[in-house]
Amino acid sequence: MNQATTLLFASLFCTSAFAEKALTVVSYGGSLAEAQVESAHKPYTKATGIKVISEDYSGGIAPIKTQVDSQKVTWDVVDAELLNVYRACSTGLLERIDPKTLAPAPDGTPAEKDFIPGALSECGVASYVWSTVVAYNTNAFPGEKPTSLKDFFDVQRFPGKRALRKAPQVNLEWALMADGVPRDQVYTTLETEEGLERAFRKLDTIKDQVVWWEAGAQPPQLLADGQVSLASAYSGRIVIASRKENQPFKIVWDGQVYDMEAWVMPAGNPNKAQAFDFLKFATQSSVLADQSNYIPYGPTRYSAQKLVSPEVQADLPTSPENFATALQVDSEWWGDHADELNERFNAWLAK
Repeated sequence: MNQATTLLFASLFCTSAFAEKALTVVSYGGSLAEAQVESAHKPYTKATGIKVISEDYSGGIAPIKTQVDSQKVTWDVVDAELLNVYRACSTGLLERIDPKTLAPAPDGTPAEKDFIPGALSECGVASYVWSTVVAYNTNAFPGEKPTSLKDFFDVQRFPGKRALRKAPQVNLEWALMADGVPRDQVYTTLETEEGLERAFRKLDTIKDQVVWWEAGAQPPQLLADGQVSLASAYSGRIVIASRKENQPFKIVWDGQVYDMEAWVMPAGNPNKAQAFDFLKFATQSSVLADQSNYIPYGPTRYSAQKLVSPEVQADLPTSPENFATALQVDSEWWGDHADELNERFNAWLAK
Protein backbone atom coordinates (compact mmCIF):
# COMPACT_ATOMS: atom_id res chain seq x y z
CA MET A 1 0.00 0.00 0.00
CA ASN A 2 1.57 3.36 -1.02
CA GLN A 3 1.80 6.39 1.25
CA ALA A 4 -1.06 8.27 -0.41
CA THR A 5 -3.37 5.27 -0.07
CA THR A 6 -2.36 4.79 3.54
CA LEU A 7 -3.16 8.41 4.34
CA LEU A 8 -6.51 8.11 2.59
CA PHE A 9 -7.47 5.07 4.62
CA ALA A 10 -6.30 6.77 7.78
CA SER A 11 -8.62 9.68 7.11
CA LEU A 12 -11.51 7.37 6.27
CA PHE A 13 -11.21 4.87 9.06
CA CYS A 14 -9.29 6.37 11.97
CA THR A 15 -11.39 8.34 14.43
CA SER A 16 -10.78 9.46 17.96
CA ALA A 17 -13.45 6.98 19.09
CA PHE A 18 -11.30 4.13 17.78
CA ALA A 19 -8.00 5.38 19.19
CA GLU A 20 -5.93 2.85 21.13
CA LYS A 21 -8.59 0.16 20.76
CA ALA A 22 -7.96 -3.36 19.54
CA LEU A 23 -9.88 -5.74 17.32
CA THR A 24 -10.07 -9.52 17.59
CA VAL A 25 -10.31 -11.16 14.17
CA VAL A 26 -10.83 -14.92 14.09
CA SER A 27 -9.92 -17.33 11.30
CA TYR A 28 -8.61 -20.86 10.66
CA GLY A 29 -4.91 -20.34 11.31
CA GLY A 30 -2.01 -21.58 9.20
CA SER A 31 -1.19 -20.12 5.80
CA LEU A 32 -4.67 -18.61 5.47
CA ALA A 33 -4.36 -16.56 8.65
CA GLU A 34 -0.85 -15.51 7.61
CA ALA A 35 -2.23 -14.25 4.29
CA GLN A 36 -4.99 -12.34 6.07
CA VAL A 37 -2.55 -10.79 8.51
CA GLU A 38 -0.27 -9.57 5.72
CA SER A 39 -2.97 -8.34 3.36
CA ALA A 40 -5.53 -6.95 5.82
CA HIS A 41 -4.50 -6.85 9.49
CA LYS A 42 -1.16 -5.08 9.14
CA PRO A 43 -2.35 -2.53 6.55
CA TYR A 44 -5.40 -1.76 8.69
CA THR A 45 -3.24 -1.16 11.75
CA LYS A 46 -0.90 1.01 9.70
CA ALA A 47 -3.81 3.06 8.36
CA THR A 48 -5.72 3.46 11.63
CA GLY A 49 -3.37 2.75 14.50
CA ILE A 50 -5.78 0.09 15.75
CA LYS A 51 -4.18 -3.19 16.79
CA VAL A 52 -5.63 -6.36 15.26
CA ILE A 53 -5.37 -9.50 17.36
CA SER A 54 -5.51 -12.68 15.28
CA GLU A 55 -7.09 -15.76 16.87
CA ASP A 56 -7.64 -19.25 15.44
CA TYR A 57 -10.68 -21.52 15.63
CA SER A 58 -11.83 -24.71 13.97
CA GLY A 59 -15.01 -23.32 12.46
CA GLY A 60 -18.65 -23.99 13.22
CA ILE A 61 -21.42 -22.00 14.86
CA ALA A 62 -21.05 -23.22 18.44
CA PRO A 63 -18.38 -20.78 19.68
CA ILE A 64 -20.27 -17.81 18.19
CA LYS A 65 -23.54 -19.00 19.73
CA THR A 66 -21.91 -19.34 23.15
CA GLN A 67 -20.69 -15.76 23.08
CA VAL A 68 -23.95 -14.32 21.76
CA ASP A 69 -26.16 -16.30 24.16
CA SER A 70 -24.05 -15.29 27.16
CA GLN A 71 -23.96 -11.67 25.97
CA LYS A 72 -20.18 -11.79 26.24
CA VAL A 73 -19.08 -11.24 22.65
CA THR A 74 -15.30 -10.95 22.44
CA TRP A 75 -14.80 -11.84 18.78
CA ASP A 76 -15.24 -8.82 16.53
CA VAL A 77 -14.96 -10.34 13.04
CA VAL A 78 -14.98 -14.04 12.15
CA ASP A 79 -14.12 -15.96 8.98
CA ALA A 80 -16.98 -18.45 8.44
CA GLU A 81 -18.16 -21.00 5.89
CA LEU A 82 -21.13 -19.86 3.84
CA LEU A 83 -23.25 -22.75 5.12
CA ASN A 84 -22.61 -21.60 8.70
CA VAL A 85 -23.24 -17.99 7.71
CA TYR A 86 -26.74 -18.92 6.52
CA ARG A 87 -27.45 -21.00 9.62
CA ALA A 88 -26.13 -18.46 12.11
CA CYS A 89 -27.85 -15.56 10.37
CA SER A 90 -31.23 -17.31 10.37
CA THR A 91 -31.03 -17.79 14.14
CA GLY A 92 -30.02 -14.22 14.94
CA LEU A 93 -26.41 -14.93 15.84
CA LEU A 94 -24.91 -12.45 13.35
CA GLU A 95 -25.19 -8.76 12.62
CA ARG A 96 -26.87 -7.75 9.36
CA ILE A 97 -24.68 -6.10 6.73
CA ASP A 98 -26.02 -3.61 4.20
CA PRO A 99 -24.00 -4.10 0.96
CA LYS A 100 -24.55 -0.43 0.13
CA THR A 101 -22.22 0.46 3.00
CA LEU A 102 -19.29 -1.56 1.60
CA ALA A 103 -16.48 0.12 -0.29
CA PRO A 104 -17.11 0.57 -4.03
CA ALA A 105 -14.73 -0.69 -6.70
CA PRO A 106 -11.82 1.59 -7.67
CA ASP A 107 -13.84 2.84 -10.67
CA GLY A 108 -16.82 3.67 -8.47
CA THR A 109 -18.89 0.55 -9.24
CA PRO A 110 -21.14 -0.17 -6.23
CA ALA A 111 -20.15 -3.19 -4.17
CA GLU A 112 -23.44 -4.94 -4.97
CA LYS A 113 -22.40 -5.08 -8.64
CA ASP A 114 -18.74 -5.82 -8.05
CA PHE A 115 -18.90 -9.00 -5.96
CA ILE A 116 -19.34 -12.32 -7.76
CA PRO A 117 -22.74 -14.04 -7.40
CA GLY A 118 -23.31 -15.49 -3.95
CA ALA A 119 -20.55 -13.50 -2.27
CA LEU A 120 -22.89 -11.08 -0.52
CA SER A 121 -25.46 -12.39 1.92
CA GLU A 122 -27.61 -10.86 4.62
CA CYS A 123 -24.98 -11.35 7.31
CA GLY A 124 -21.71 -12.02 5.51
CA VAL A 125 -19.26 -10.70 2.95
CA ALA A 126 -17.24 -13.41 1.22
CA SER A 127 -13.55 -12.60 1.00
CA TYR A 128 -12.05 -15.51 -0.93
CA VAL A 129 -12.93 -18.42 -3.18
CA TRP A 130 -11.51 -21.90 -2.68
CA SER A 131 -12.07 -24.78 -5.00
CA THR A 132 -12.09 -28.55 -5.43
CA VAL A 133 -10.50 -29.55 -8.73
CA VAL A 134 -9.22 -32.51 -10.66
CA ALA A 135 -5.44 -32.76 -10.38
CA TYR A 136 -3.02 -35.26 -11.88
CA ASN A 137 0.63 -36.25 -11.82
CA THR A 138 2.05 -35.48 -15.27
CA ASN A 139 4.43 -38.45 -14.95
CA ALA A 140 1.40 -40.76 -15.01
CA PHE A 141 0.44 -39.61 -18.50
CA PRO A 142 3.49 -39.21 -20.76
CA GLY A 143 1.27 -39.04 -23.81
CA GLU A 144 -2.26 -37.67 -23.88
CA LYS A 145 -3.15 -35.57 -20.84
CA PRO A 146 -6.53 -35.25 -19.09
CA THR A 147 -8.20 -31.95 -19.95
CA SER A 148 -11.78 -32.29 -18.75
CA LEU A 149 -13.92 -33.53 -15.89
CA LYS A 150 -15.14 -36.35 -18.13
CA ASP A 151 -11.56 -37.58 -18.41
CA PHE A 152 -11.51 -38.21 -14.67
CA PHE A 153 -14.20 -40.84 -15.20
CA ASP A 154 -12.58 -42.32 -18.33
CA VAL A 155 -10.46 -45.19 -16.98
CA GLN A 156 -9.86 -46.56 -20.47
CA ARG A 157 -8.11 -43.51 -21.96
CA PHE A 158 -6.60 -42.45 -18.64
CA PRO A 159 -5.92 -45.57 -16.57
CA GLY A 160 -4.87 -45.57 -12.95
CA LYS A 161 -6.32 -45.12 -9.50
CA ARG A 162 -8.36 -42.06 -8.64
CA ALA A 163 -8.55 -40.30 -5.28
CA LEU A 164 -11.85 -38.85 -4.07
CA ARG A 165 -12.92 -37.28 -0.81
CA LYS A 166 -14.90 -39.69 1.34
CA ALA A 167 -18.08 -37.61 1.26
CA PRO A 168 -21.00 -37.09 -1.12
CA GLN A 169 -20.42 -33.36 -1.65
CA VAL A 170 -18.63 -32.60 -4.93
CA ASN A 171 -18.63 -36.29 -5.90
CA LEU A 172 -22.35 -36.23 -6.72
CA GLU A 173 -22.08 -32.91 -8.55
CA TRP A 174 -19.09 -34.16 -10.55
CA ALA A 175 -20.80 -37.42 -11.44
CA LEU A 176 -23.77 -35.59 -12.95
CA MET A 177 -21.68 -33.03 -14.82
CA ALA A 178 -19.44 -35.77 -16.21
CA ASP A 179 -22.60 -37.58 -17.30
CA GLY A 180 -23.76 -34.57 -19.29
CA VAL A 181 -25.98 -32.65 -16.86
CA PRO A 182 -25.59 -28.86 -17.39
CA ARG A 183 -24.15 -26.98 -14.43
CA ASP A 184 -27.32 -24.98 -13.88
CA GLN A 185 -29.36 -28.17 -13.59
CA VAL A 186 -27.15 -30.13 -11.20
CA TYR A 187 -29.04 -29.38 -7.98
CA THR A 188 -32.50 -29.65 -9.49
CA THR A 189 -31.42 -33.05 -10.85
CA LEU A 190 -30.15 -34.11 -7.42
CA GLU A 191 -33.56 -33.17 -6.01
CA THR A 192 -35.04 -36.20 -7.79
CA GLU A 193 -34.62 -39.88 -7.05
CA GLU A 194 -33.77 -40.46 -10.70
CA GLY A 195 -31.05 -37.84 -10.52
CA LEU A 196 -29.50 -39.34 -7.41
CA GLU A 197 -29.51 -42.80 -8.96
CA ARG A 198 -27.88 -41.37 -12.07
CA ALA A 199 -25.10 -39.81 -9.99
CA PHE A 200 -24.39 -43.01 -8.09
CA ARG A 201 -24.41 -45.04 -11.32
CA LYS A 202 -21.74 -42.75 -12.70
CA LEU A 203 -19.67 -43.15 -9.55
CA ASP A 204 -20.09 -46.91 -9.90
CA THR A 205 -18.06 -46.75 -13.13
CA ILE A 206 -14.89 -45.82 -11.23
CA LYS A 207 -15.66 -47.12 -7.73
CA ASP A 208 -13.19 -50.01 -7.92
CA GLN A 209 -10.44 -47.57 -8.93
CA VAL A 210 -10.99 -45.08 -6.10
CA VAL A 211 -8.76 -44.39 -3.11
CA TRP A 212 -10.77 -42.40 -0.57
CA TRP A 213 -9.26 -39.47 1.31
CA GLU A 214 -10.46 -37.49 4.33
CA ALA A 215 -7.83 -34.79 4.93
CA GLY A 216 -6.81 -32.08 2.48
CA ALA A 217 -3.12 -32.97 2.74
CA GLN A 218 -3.72 -36.50 1.41
CA PRO A 219 -4.37 -35.94 -2.33
CA PRO A 220 -1.00 -34.22 -3.03
CA GLN A 221 0.76 -37.01 -1.14
CA LEU A 222 -1.15 -39.73 -2.99
CA LEU A 223 -0.24 -38.11 -6.32
CA ALA A 224 3.41 -37.62 -5.34
CA ASP A 225 3.76 -41.23 -4.18
CA GLY A 226 2.20 -42.56 -7.38
CA GLN A 227 -0.61 -44.26 -5.48
CA VAL A 228 -3.10 -42.50 -7.74
CA SER A 229 -2.88 -40.92 -11.16
CA LEU A 230 -5.70 -38.41 -10.70
CA ALA A 231 -7.29 -36.93 -7.60
CA SER A 232 -9.92 -34.55 -6.40
CA ALA A 233 -8.03 -31.95 -4.41
CA TYR A 234 -8.18 -28.44 -3.06
CA SER A 235 -6.64 -26.25 -5.73
CA GLY A 236 -4.55 -24.27 -3.26
CA ARG A 237 -2.85 -27.44 -2.02
CA ILE A 238 -1.90 -28.44 -5.55
CA VAL A 239 -0.62 -24.99 -6.46
CA ILE A 240 1.53 -24.80 -3.34
CA ALA A 241 2.91 -28.33 -3.90
CA SER A 242 3.79 -27.41 -7.46
CA ARG A 243 5.35 -24.05 -6.59
CA LYS A 244 7.20 -24.82 -3.37
CA GLU A 245 7.92 -28.52 -3.71
CA ASN A 246 8.33 -28.70 -7.51
CA GLN A 247 5.83 -31.54 -7.73
CA PRO A 248 4.85 -32.47 -11.33
CA PHE A 249 1.17 -31.70 -10.76
CA LYS A 250 -1.33 -30.19 -13.14
CA ILE A 251 -4.82 -28.88 -12.44
CA VAL A 252 -7.82 -29.55 -14.67
CA TRP A 253 -10.05 -26.56 -13.99
CA ASP A 254 -12.98 -27.88 -15.99
CA GLY A 255 -15.87 -28.58 -13.65
CA GLN A 256 -14.20 -27.14 -10.57
CA VAL A 257 -16.62 -26.89 -7.64
CA TYR A 258 -16.01 -23.78 -5.60
CA ASP A 259 -17.12 -22.35 -2.30
CA MET A 260 -16.48 -19.13 -0.43
CA GLU A 261 -15.65 -18.03 3.09
CA ALA A 262 -17.14 -14.84 4.50
CA TRP A 263 -16.35 -12.26 7.14
CA VAL A 264 -19.16 -12.00 9.69
CA MET A 265 -19.77 -10.12 12.95
CA PRO A 266 -21.30 -11.88 16.00
CA ALA A 267 -24.54 -10.19 17.12
CA GLY A 268 -24.56 -7.94 20.15
CA ASN A 269 -20.92 -6.92 19.93
CA PRO A 270 -20.43 -3.58 21.74
CA ASN A 271 -17.50 -3.03 19.35
CA LYS A 272 -19.78 -3.32 16.30
CA ALA A 273 -18.85 -0.02 14.64
CA GLN A 274 -15.14 -0.72 14.77
CA ALA A 275 -15.68 -4.34 13.69
CA PHE A 276 -17.56 -3.19 10.61
CA ASP A 277 -14.83 -0.66 9.91
CA PHE A 278 -12.33 -3.53 9.65
CA LEU A 279 -14.72 -5.69 7.62
CA LYS A 280 -15.22 -2.84 5.14
CA PHE A 281 -11.46 -2.31 4.90
CA ALA A 282 -10.70 -6.04 4.50
CA THR A 283 -13.18 -6.47 1.63
CA GLN A 284 -11.85 -3.66 -0.52
CA SER A 285 -10.64 -4.63 -3.98
CA SER A 286 -6.98 -3.84 -3.28
CA VAL A 287 -6.92 -5.89 -0.07
CA LEU A 288 -8.62 -8.91 -1.66
CA ALA A 289 -6.24 -8.77 -4.61
CA ASP A 290 -3.21 -8.60 -2.33
CA GLN A 291 -4.46 -11.59 -0.34
CA SER A 292 -4.12 -13.73 -3.48
CA ASN A 293 -0.40 -12.88 -3.55
CA TYR A 294 0.02 -14.72 -0.26
CA ILE A 295 -2.31 -17.69 -0.79
CA PRO A 296 -3.75 -19.03 -4.09
CA TYR A 297 -7.40 -18.34 -3.29
CA GLY A 298 -9.48 -16.22 -5.62
CA PRO A 299 -10.78 -12.75 -4.76
CA THR A 300 -14.54 -12.33 -4.59
CA ARG A 301 -14.67 -9.00 -6.45
CA TYR A 302 -14.39 -8.58 -10.21
CA SER A 303 -12.32 -5.44 -9.74
CA ALA A 304 -9.95 -7.27 -7.38
CA GLN A 305 -9.36 -9.99 -9.96
CA LYS A 306 -8.18 -7.32 -12.42
CA LEU A 307 -5.58 -6.13 -9.91
CA VAL A 308 -3.93 -9.56 -9.59
CA SER A 309 -0.82 -10.13 -11.70
CA PRO A 310 -1.14 -12.56 -14.65
CA GLU A 311 1.39 -14.91 -13.03
CA VAL A 312 -0.66 -15.23 -9.85
CA GLN A 313 -3.99 -15.15 -11.63
CA ALA A 314 -3.18 -18.28 -13.65
CA ASP A 315 -3.34 -20.36 -10.45
CA LEU A 316 -6.56 -18.88 -9.06
CA PRO A 317 -9.98 -20.53 -9.31
CA THR A 318 -11.49 -17.14 -10.19
CA SER A 319 -9.34 -16.26 -13.20
CA PRO A 320 -11.71 -15.86 -16.18
CA GLU A 321 -10.37 -18.90 -18.00
CA ASN A 322 -10.42 -21.18 -14.94
CA PHE A 323 -13.82 -19.93 -13.79
CA ALA A 324 -15.60 -20.51 -17.11
CA THR A 325 -16.98 -23.96 -16.23
CA ALA A 326 -17.05 -23.64 -12.44
CA LEU A 327 -19.98 -24.70 -10.26
CA GLN A 328 -20.66 -23.03 -6.94
CA VAL A 329 -21.52 -25.34 -4.06
CA ASP A 330 -25.13 -24.70 -3.07
CA SER A 331 -24.56 -24.45 0.68
CA GLU A 332 -28.22 -23.96 1.49
CA TRP A 333 -29.15 -27.05 -0.54
CA TRP A 334 -26.53 -29.14 1.25
CA GLY A 335 -27.74 -27.78 4.56
CA ASP A 336 -31.13 -29.30 3.80
CA HIS A 337 -29.87 -32.62 2.38
CA ALA A 338 -26.51 -33.38 4.02
CA ASP A 339 -27.76 -35.84 6.63
CA GLU A 340 -29.74 -38.04 4.27
CA LEU A 341 -27.07 -37.99 1.56
CA ASN A 342 -24.25 -38.76 3.98
CA GLU A 343 -26.22 -41.80 5.09
CA ARG A 344 -26.93 -42.86 1.52
CA PHE A 345 -23.32 -42.30 0.46
CA ASN A 346 -21.98 -44.40 3.33
CA ALA A 347 -24.42 -47.18 2.46
CA TRP A 348 -23.21 -47.04 -1.16
CA LEU A 349 -19.59 -47.25 -0.01
CA ALA A 350 -20.37 -50.34 2.06
CA LYS A 351 -21.81 -52.27 -0.88
